Amino acid sequence: MSQPTAIPKEAEVATSSAAISHDVPKPCTVTPALLKTHNITDEEYAKILATMGRTPSLTELGIYSVMWSEHCSYKSSRVHLKRLPTKGTRTSGPGAVMQGPGENAGIIDVGEGWACAFKIESHNHPSYIEPYQGAATGVGGILRDIFTMGARPMAVMDSLRFGPLGLTAAEGMPDLDDDTLAPESIDYEKNRSVMEGVVHGVAGYGNCFGVPNVGGETRFEACYSGNPLLNAFALGLVRHDEIFYAKATGVGNPVIYVGAKTGRDGIHGATMASEEFTEGSEQKRPNVQMGDPFLEKLLLEACLEAMKTGAVSGIQDMGAAGLTCSTCEMGGRGGVGLEIELDKVPQRDSGMTSYEIMLSESQERMLLVAHAGREQEILDVFDKWGLDSAVIGTVIPENRMKVRQGGELVADLSNESLTDDAPVYHRPVGTWKAPVSLDPPAWVLDELKKPRDYTADLKKLLASSNICDKRHIFEQYDSMVQTNTVQGPGSEAGVIRIKGTGADGKPERGLAMALAGNGRWCYLDPKLGAMHAVSEAARKVACTGATPVSATNCLNFGNPMKPEIMAQLSNAIDGISDACTALGTPITGGNVSLYNETKGEGIYPTPVIGIVGILDDASKAVPNAFQKVGDTVVFLSAFRGAGRQWQQDLGSSAYAQAVLGEMWGAPPVLDLNEEAALHKALIALADKRLLRSAADLSDGGCVTAFARGAFPKSLGVRVEMKVGKDRSMFIERLFSEIGSSVIATLDPAKMEEARAVIAGIPGVFLAPLGEVIADRVEIVLDGESVIDASTSELAAAWTGSLEEQLAAELVLA
Repeated sequence: MSQPTAIPKEAEVATSSAAISHDVPKPCTVTPALLKTHNITDEEYAKILATMGRTPSLTELGIYSVMWSEHCSYKSSRVHLKRLPTKGTRTSGPGAVMQGPGENAGIIDVGEGWACAFKIESHNHPSYIEPYQGAATGVGGILRDIFTMGARPMAVMDSLRFGPLGLTAAEGMPDLDDDTLAPESIDYEKNRSVMEGVVHGVAGYGNCFGVPNVGGETRFEACYSGNPLLNAFALGLVRHDEIFYAKATGVGNPVIYVGAKTGRDGIHGATMASEEFTEGSEQKRPNVQMGDPFLEKLLLEACLEAMKTGAVSGIQDMGAAGLTCSTCEMGGRGGVGLEIELDKVPQRDSGMTSYEIMLSESQERMLLVAHAGREQEILDVFDKWGLDSAVIGTVIPENRMKVRQGGELVADLSNESLTDDAPVYHRPVGTWKAPVSLDPPAWVLDELKKPRDYTADLKKLLASSNICDKRHIFEQYDSMVQTNTVQGPGSEAGVIRIKGTGADGKPERGLAMALAGNGRWCYLDPKLGAMHAVSEAARKVACTGATPVSATNCLNFGNPMKPEIMAQLSNAIDGISDACTALGTPITGGNVSLYNETKGEGIYPTPVIGIVGILDDASKAVPNAFQKVGDTVVFLSAFRGAGRQWQQDLGSSAYAQAVLGEMWGAPPVLDLNEEAALHKALIALADKRLLRSAADLSDGGCVTAFARGAFPKSLGVRVEMKVGKDRSMFIERLFSEIGSSVIATLDPAKMEEARAVIAGIPGVFLAPLGEVIADRVEIVLDGESVIDASTSELAAAWTGSLEEQLAAELVLA
């Protein structure tokens, strides 16, 4: 943000004839310090003055501050977001987009009169300042986005990023991922505390609210030490004829406040989320909202009941920017205005000013517009559920937000000026440059040619932070509440059944959902890394047999004032656009989180993609773990690797990170047509019930997929592969992380049938590798046994690592 150096002359006019009129809010005394406090630049203030034609009141200045913040206005990213595809080729029926970006959540048709609302959002800054409440209110906020559409929340997921936690027995060293932070500069104790607080917050809110957590991902990198990421995803179900929108209609209709009382927590939370962390950021704890999941559960039930009365015209969550955002956005969407009286707002604290009430981000609150004459029906519903409710205003014909307190007008602003006409910046976009060498260090090339203890390498990889068992995290979540969960945490994707379908002999339908994002890959190549994020999430959904149909995205980046950061963002958006178009998964909504920097050090560019897929028959959902001794293990792939330099993409792998301690190169090449073909094959094979299991080949390559496939049922695998004369190719075959490929298992008697199914899908091939055996992982390359260990021995390295790091006392040499 450019620092205010002078105030335009108009700001000095604090006592004009208009300013002292009773019909105009009292102007405040604007100073450079006041503008700086509100993160408003000189240019932005000049635009405010030109729009208003007068000096704003303090409440009006605060309103502009939050509505024009990066968090609410997307002023640095909006020009790039327009390149994302928001409509797919499905124009009707299952998979068709019914509501795209611009509402609280996107909605797609899932068949039989049902629709699914889903979205992902960030709560990064609050989760560092106050980990438990930051994460909890992040979950609460995304749940409200779902049920404000009239949908009952059915599942949540989370994508988490933390700094390294400390030592592991397998690694014997800090799990550092790059050279951006030296070991002595990382506060491992703080990282552990943040992780535990965030996980407890996610669990505490979701468990109490009563929604299953069906999966997600957790990664650790040094760059997230001062700026963790909490991206929360939620999905809900609604009948086509019961969808509600955040739009005010009907001049004279009453405006009703419902839910928790307004307090002083969360004031300027949106502004805080629009600036990087500096010294003293933790003093902003009052900006973090306080959540109450039990109250939100009551709010859910009361809102859904009120909607069924037919008395509700429109409804909006009071999320970022609280009452301000809900008031101006509901009016703006409907082309009308709202006039509200703050004295009627239920308040938790005494003596609250209009500034505090309008900017508070207290949780568990909604704003409704009712049909005139039917407000009492709504008030009665909320009274029944023991919740506060009050008629606080009226819909007016002018497209303005008018706010009164104590009979005095304290704000009178154009809705368009706060929303559609907010500043849009064409920030300088630098030329993206590879941050590291494409080629591996000479010592690595020498090391690859030497005989190695590949079993020891595998154990180290399984124990590494990004691959180890995350059971310590997800076992804190309730994954079975509501009894709809078909596949939960630990699976490739979460799968739920849709109760109410399957009548008249039809199968019960299902939904699959997955999150994916690899900041390391996006750091090495933002566009290609983002393409991989979309592809991986869609591949995980396809592994279950579901058809990927739509996407939501959470774009986590650093300071947009830096051209190199805007280059990362722009390139990543291009990658998401290309991948979503090719895979038929339009973006229905999402979130942009910028200024993820601490003391000038930014996070890796981290776009996180959520993909939703439809299963016509939930009973056909394919698990990721091996199921039966004697099954054939196959490599199912469409990957051809045109232009690939495997020694370069090895540098982006978990093997290079955890075993070699180096980073170089670029993510693996990716052909989106190949990826789409693989998805088609997975879906076709699952539909014929030919797959016993299917697992993605992302983190750790195929040997990690073999081991992780064996762990859940304590099975094993015997595999033989041919490599060739170059011994360095052993590493490639075992640990490379290529796309458009999975490890699957089949009944050997069904092999020819499976070949016949994929015969009509150009480019897809199926290569038998071995078989599922009991309690042992045996890998033979060119006749040489390179890995031979019991499943339990490997599982021991995988299962205890995270707990060891959390309990570790770091001792640096």
